[in-house]
Amino acid sequence: MTNNWLDIDNKVVIVTGGSSGIGKQIVHTLLDNGAIVYNADLRDNPVDHPQYHFKETNVAQGEQVRSTVVSIIEEQSQIDVLVNNAGINLPRLLVDAKGEKPEYEINMKDFDLMLGVNLKGPVLFSQEVTRYFVKAKKGVIVNVASEAGQEGSEGQSVYSATKAALINFTRSWAKELGKHNIRVVAIAPGILEETGLRTPEYEEALAYTRNMTVEQLNGDYSKSIPIRRIGELTEVADLVCYLSSEKSSYITGTTINISGGKSRG
Repeated sequence: MTNNWLDIDNKVVIVTGGSSGIGKQIVHTLLDNGAIVYNADLRDNPVDHPQYHFKETNVAQGEQVRSTVVSIIEEQSQIDVLVNNAGINLPRLLVDAKGEKPEYEINMKDFDLMLGVNLKGPVLFSQEVTRYFVKAKKGVIVNVASEAGQEGSEGQSVYSATKAALINFTRSWAKELGKHNIRVVAIAPGILEETGLRTPEYEEALAYTRNMTVEQLNGDYSKSIPIRRIGELTEVADLVCYLSSEKSSYITGTTINISGGKSRG
């Protein structure tokens, strides 16, 4: 049973990185609202739903992105929404002042990986999908940025920089594409419930870059959030669905902060 208020039934939506984390919830919520969803990811996390499809795709590889977009158009004859969700976060210091963990300093391998997934991916997918959007004279791009892209984040400067760049791509593309009836928006989630992506390796790295223990890192986050709780994945996914619909037809070129009031936005 679908919720018809948003009227996104049978809209064709691509979600990059839809097999885990926020992306997985976005996929499920779009399906719940009647959309036809294509998950572009390296590995599938199958969903038992007739309108769910998977396309194995490395978002940082142009030929794979092009092949995925072309195949979706061949199968559906349309694409209505692109959600650039795929991202990777490796906590890294500019300089390890203590000199104990040089592997947690910024290095070019990690730098290139984050730029490839977090920035090159959205550029490649947006470019290929927009070629179709321009011909169709309509379309929506939703970029999943981060509160870190607005505020910066200790120990996560590369990740923050990629998300800040994505926010500015959003502003610029909206100015370029508005004349073609194409909207470009971004969201900036703050602290959310656990997704399974916070591996022990990630937590160890982030704790070290912030000069604290893993236990201290995972303290009561809610004290820093005015609404006094962490966010739910469904709340982020609901926002993406709204922005994908014509109910938000006058919203473009902006980034919506969804952090419980934690940051200025």
